[in-house]
Amino acid sequence: MEAEELKVAVDELGSVTALLYPASKRERAGVTIVLGHGAGADQLSGFMQMAATGLAARGFDVMTFNFLYKEQGRSIPDPKARLESCYLAVIKTALTHRKLKKNRLVIGGKSMGGRIASQVAAAEPDGIAGLVFLGYPLHPPGRPDKLRDEHLKDIRAPMLFVQGARDAFGSAAEIRAVIKRLRLPAKIHVIEGGDHSFKVPKSLGVPQPNVYEAIMDEVAGWLRSTLGPSVNEIGG
Repeated sequence: MEAEELKVAVDELGSVTALLYPASKRERAGVTIVLGHGAGADQLSGFMQMAATGLAARGFDVMTFNFLYKEQGRSIPDPKARLESCYLAVIKTALTHRKLKKNRLVIGGKSMGGRIASQVAAAEPDGIAGLVFLGYPLHPPGRPDKLRDEHLKDIRAPMLFVQGARDAFGSAAEIRAVIKRLRLPAKIHVIEGGDHSFKVPKSLGVPQPNVYEAIMDEVAGWLRSTLGPSVNEIGG
């Protein structure tokens, strides 16, 4: 089904565009997934559209959106508070949308989008059933001393980290160490040979579309096993 375009008022300085990708009715899980984009892209990037349509086909209502700076045509991300306020405004829209009001809510995103989701969940955890990180930016490339992990211990909901084994923003091994050290309610799914965008070397012999499909299968399977069946699934 075609995505539904929504306008989300963020603050007195503007609004952003969100896209709602409705779940496949045959597989509907009763879960809304809000996904934020990475710092250098927007919600219309190939990766974001692939993730949204892939998860919708697997039974999840998916909402993507632009952060304010991208909506306004700027390339430098907004300050932390504005990024978080934008994400919170989109969450409010997802919780009150007529088609989604009965759904459980999962938040996350690609790189920066996932990090902002984690900060929101740490500060205002009520109503969040889970988090999905598609390449969590644990630290800037080459700066493993600049960890962005302190707030993760304040998240109560279960988390799934999908991480490339050779991600320059935080390898799978580094993420695994953080999960252990902070005792997070989290699982990690490692993309062998994968970088920050989950691209794998051709020498592995795995077509890139297959890598993405496997990621979507992993996310869908984790959500269903972690959240359990929806009312619709029980009744149907």
